[in-house]
Amino acid sequence: MRVDVAPTVEALAGRSVQQAVVLVIDVLRASTTMVAALASGCAGIVPVADADEARRRAAALPPGTALTAGERRGEPIPGFDLGNSPVDCTPERVRGRLIVFTTSNGTRALLAARAAAAVGVAALVNARAAADWARGGGRDVLLLCAGERGGVSLEDHVCAGLLAERLRDEEATLAPAAEAAARVAGGYGKDVGRLASDSAWARHLARTGRAADVAACLALDTTALVPVYRPDVDKVVSGPR
Repeated sequence: MRVDVAPTVEALAGRSVQQAVVLVIDVLRASTTMVAALASGCAGIVPVADADEARRRAAALPPGTALTAGERRGEPIPGFDLGNSPVDCTPERVRGRLIVFTTSNGTRALLAARAAAAVGVAALVNARAAADWARGGGRDVLLLCAGERGGVSLEDHVCAGLLAERLRDEEATLAPAAEAAARVAGGYGKDVGRLASDSAWARHLARTGRAADVAACLALDTTALVPVYRPDVDKVVSGPR
């Protein structure tokens, strides 16, 4: 098994993922929000490219069965039921509902990976479970960081490095990009909370009143739930693959 890292969605250009297991990483906040929503009992998550598509898809479903959720540049989309917040995904709000979801980076990464043999969603909160899930696929693993509008995101890169280390064993080899991510992650393995000050996006979210989201996202291995994107039913659901 070979473990590799794509530091941004743009790094997938010209690359085939059809034979790989892909873990999509958007720590702040889409990956963590999806974990929280499924843990709270939502019926599934439909990732879409933009707000207009989200509105169309939700409107086509039976009344009362769907919620629209998402953000652009960190801000909730006007008229949507939810933003992109793990804290807001309580059972009272999402249980039994289908969430039609669009974000600046995370859903874009999910859609880019849809041709893979299997697609899971990883964050810090489910890192160990996500690594175990990916290893169980018996294929090469690509750790796909959503990044920030085409740039490398520190928190995603750290998460990818932690995942790479957890996937490293006698049967797995790390590609140079995975080794590089593991080195970056080395300084955070015992204290991912430091990303609250080291990550520019974490600082931005805190300044705009979303410190509770940051705290929820920067917690390590708090759940064994792994969201799995199933293009055949066009939904992200709770595993297995």
